[in-house]
Amino acid sequence: MFVEERQMQILEELQQNGKVRVKDLSEKFSVTEDLIRKDLHTLEDAGKLKRIYGGAIVLKKNVHREVAAQRKNVNTESKKHIALKAYSLIKPGTIIFLDISTTSVQLAQLIAQNNLPVTVVSNMLEVVSVLAHSEVNTIMIGGELDYGRDGMIGTLAYEMLKRFRFDQAFVGVVGVNLDENEVTTYMANEGMTKRLVVQHAKERYMLCEVEKLNEEGNYKFADVSEFTGCILGYPISKERKAQFQELNVEVFD
Repeated sequence: MFVEERQMQILEELQQNGKVRVKDLSEKFSVTEDLIRKDLHTLEDAGKLKRIYGGAIVLKKNVHREVAAQRKNVNTESKKHIALKAYSLIKPGTIIFLDISTTSVQLAQLIAQNNLPVTVVSNMLEVVSVLAHSEVNTIMIGGELDYGRDGMIGTLAYEMLKRFRFDQAFVGVVGVNLDENEVTTYMANEGMTKRLVVQHAKERYMLCEVEKLNEEGNYKFADVSEFTGCILGYPISKERKAQFQELNVEVFD
């Protein structure tokens, strides 16, 4: 096997599991541990990973703020899968919250198409627009337009949300760090809104594309362990699932 091919496979395993061990890689590729360490050193120099004692971990990517229009057509199949999973969890007759997330729009479309007998509370303009063409009871949270001009945040939104108690909340995330037990978003204003929703919901679900397990935002708004479940776009490794289980979070993938 060529060096480049082995290093590519190391990176693939790292993306799947979040970390790799020198000993395991040495056995997998039937090479010495010293050779694996050299591979990891080369990959770290290239900015592909971060070496730790006995192995390496994913180099977390800091995601800069984007407007919804930029995110809307990215990973569409994954978002549809997440929305379908989320829809299957919704209980008729309940009050649910959908926050500012392009996946929330997909979920709102399913709710509207089926005229699901629920009350939807949302601070996202497009979610409310989708539901406006259905018979679904909908409540719009007011406030200040966020950076991307796709939803309401700030003091007025916060004050309205303080009075609600939700049966289920579906919350978009920018990054999920299982090692540090952190869920992050772009900025503090929207993070405070998400934080309040998490505190006021009986069941809390992350809407999470798998790539976000290797990304992070600038503002932590919750612990991973505060969530009931994480709804993912496609299956993750046993190692990743074990990390969620240790934090008592159910995985839907």
